[in-house]
Amino acid sequence: MWKKKLATMVSLVTVFSVVLAGCGGSKDEGSSASGSDKKEKPYQLVWYQIGDPQKDTDKVVEKINEYTKEKINATVDLKMIGFGDYSKKMQVITASGEPYDIAFTSSWANDYLQNVAKGAFVAIDDLLDSKGQGIVKALDPKFIEGAKVDGKIYGIPTNKEVATQRVFRFNKQLVDKDKLDISNVNSLESLEPILKTFKEKEGYAPLWGDKNTSPYLAYDFITEKLPMAVPFNSTDYKVVNFLDQPDTMKTFETLHKYYKAGYLPADIATSTNSDYQKNGKWLVDMADSQPYADLTWSRSMGYDVESKPAGDAIATNTSVLGSMMAISSTSENPEKAMEFLNLLNTDPYLRNLVDMGIEGTHYKKNADGTVTDLPAAKDYDMPSFALGNEFILNLYDNDPKDKWEQFKKFNTDANSSPLLGFHFDPSKVQTEMAALKNVSDEYMPALMTGTVDPKDYIAKADQKFKAAGLDTVMAEVQKQVDEWRAAQKK
Repeated sequence: MWKKKLATMVSLVTVFSVVLAGCGGSKDEGSSASGSDKKEKPYQLVWYQIGDPQKDTDKVVEKINEYTKEKINATVDLKMIGFGDYSKKMQVITASGEPYDIAFTSSWANDYLQNVAKGAFVAIDDLLDSKGQGIVKALDPKFIEGAKVDGKIYGIPTNKEVATQRVFRFNKQLVDKDKLDISNVNSLESLEPILKTFKEKEGYAPLWGDKNTSPYLAYDFITEKLPMAVPFNSTDYKVVNFLDQPDTMKTFETLHKYYKAGYLPADIATSTNSDYQKNGKWLVDMADSQPYADLTWSRSMGYDVESKPAGDAIATNTSVLGSMMAISSTSENPEKAMEFLNLLNTDPYLRNLVDMGIEGTHYKKNADGTVTDLPAAKDYDMPSFALGNEFILNLYDNDPKDKWEQFKKFNTDANSSPLLGFHFDPSKVQTEMAALKNVSDEYMPALMTGTVDPKDYIAKADQKFKAAGLDTVMAEVQKQVDEWRAAQKK
């Protein structure tokens, strides 16, 4: 079930009291026809959405269209594409020039920045002013800032957690079994006595992950897994090779020490198996958190999980661009698309209908305003995080009552990366970027998992990265950062 799978998807998020006050509202709430001329010809919006096709989609869309026809004189043709196929199929659709109106986009599926570079999406600054004011009121300013490309915004981020926070995540049943004290865990180094005790008692590696695992490093990476970054606490915006920084060396040395002690799986640098959570034979791993993530993980895994922060909550470009909706440059009616998106993000009835299906069929409403799934919910199981503003969703009967308040607080308290809003354009260094990726594939998994001695291995990696053109690429990145910083008056 997708709502349960959110535990591992790292939902990302934001603020707004006005919208929250409308939770559980009636059909009369939310934005209205937004000034639509009821005499105009009804328009059908073609909407591509990530997520496995559902048995009851047509039944729910019929209800959606009854409502949107009345509100904005438009209907939707919702086209669901599964997670594994979405990016590839959207590339084909975009390349073909097929007309459509709205599509899901993000930093990890149907890549937002690449589509903007290709001209696939409409710049929506003016549309937000004229037809999307409800969205602007709802979104945390960090979302708007992070979604801008060259000063313009091309997509509407989902209103949810805006930041990302790395945590140490513990299997509570084993913590309790071995009477381990995790109250003082706040760093990789502070884990050592717990790992030692567990290994001696249980005889197997306590710290789990796979080849994609990475420790917490306080940097905003220009491109994932390439050694170019700006520290979260930077004030001069200098792009550095984080492999050469003392704090990185300290982290890698600690990991290697743990690896040699048998605290990490022997094959972690090559393994792609993350099924350890299913068998429960793990003590601690690393994850990205959000408010009440422990409850969500516990529901998903079937046993109690408890986490401890490894770093501060930071809003980065990656976290901000985790879930978005964009209007296609092939749309014949971008204004109507924006009207629909504004309604979807401000109207509790429509947002809950799209997400949970039909009341009385897919869920029931309880006396306290919460909802409970009915058996037919299995026929309409949608990816909540990808469907727009989460803060106007009904709470489930087992959700904490202050769930959305805690999300808002999380967003308000989160710091912003110095690079929030900066997006690197690699078009002038494509050859070097391809060569750097090959070096990264060879060296990074071993370093990030502690499998090799960093004192020797970082020097070898540096040599290969330099030969592949790292200095050239870093100079181009710094040039673009400086230009962006000057334009932003930072």
